[in-house]
Amino acid sequence: MRFVKQFCVILFFSFAGELLHQWLPLPVPAAVYGIVLLFGALQSGLLPLAAVQQTGAFLTDLMPVLFVGPAIGLLESWPLVASRLLPLLVLVLGSTVFTFGAGGGVAQRLLQKRRDEGGER
Repeated sequence: MRFVKQFCVILFFSFAGELLHQWLPLPVPAAVYGIVLLFGALQSGLLPLAAVQQTGAFLTDLMPVLFVGPAIGLLESWPLVASRLLPLLVLVLGSTVFTFGAGGGVAQRLLQKRRDEGGER
């Protein structure tokens, strides 16, 4: 029953994201609104982590299975993909390197900020 309650909390934020997507004229996916709302509720303390932690961990563990369908779709579209393979590989590799670099840079800044704040106390 606990998992059902936690899943309903996550669905509530997902639904709220859908509503925001309908009301706000911004090109932001509804899922992003929902995640931002959930993050804000967790950070502000309005929603304790225990209210979604176990179901969130389960859904995160389940995530690789969700990539099976798109992978099969790519295999079915292989002739189209194969004709544009080099540009796609360059795009995927370039965006991966950029994402790793940006993520690493942000992580280093946050760790440095944490070290600086810890040294002042």
